[in-house]
Amino acid sequence: MNGVFLTDLHVSCVDDLAAGGRGFWRIEKPFQYWSDVLGRRITVEPGFLTDYASVPRVPLAYLLFGDTSHRGAVIHDWLFHHHEVCDEQTANKVLLEACKAEGIPAWRRLGIYLGVYLGGASSWEEDGRGNGHQLVDGKIV
Repeated sequence: MNGVFLTDLHVSCVDDLAAGGRGFWRIEKPFQYWSDVLGRRITVEPGFLTDYASVPRVPLAYLLFGDTSHRGAVIHDWLFHHHEVCDEQTANKVLLEACKAEGIPAWRRLGIYLGVYLGGASSWEEDGRGNGHQLVDGKIV
């Protein structure tokens, strides 16, 4: 499994206190990633909103896995909003691949992967109903 980030990640903060303290971030320039898992390029469009990784603010969990894989998390969030590209388990495998491309150590990648594998189903369902976050009149909805 090899993937490669084709462009740099450019974001701006929309609301740094939203999403349980993770904040919401807007993609400012097209963000591209090649995934061997998918056999295709992913392009995250400007304006897409992400909350990065949804690591619980439990001290040990956040210390070990939080705030570590922003680029991989953006790709994963985008796939969770675009069910036409792949299923949930494949999206999780792409996250694992992207974390490796980002240089995240193997033990941390495994923890991140297990977190989305065990706890991501509700987000997959919610996002798949078109309930992804959008910025409307300066507010996140």
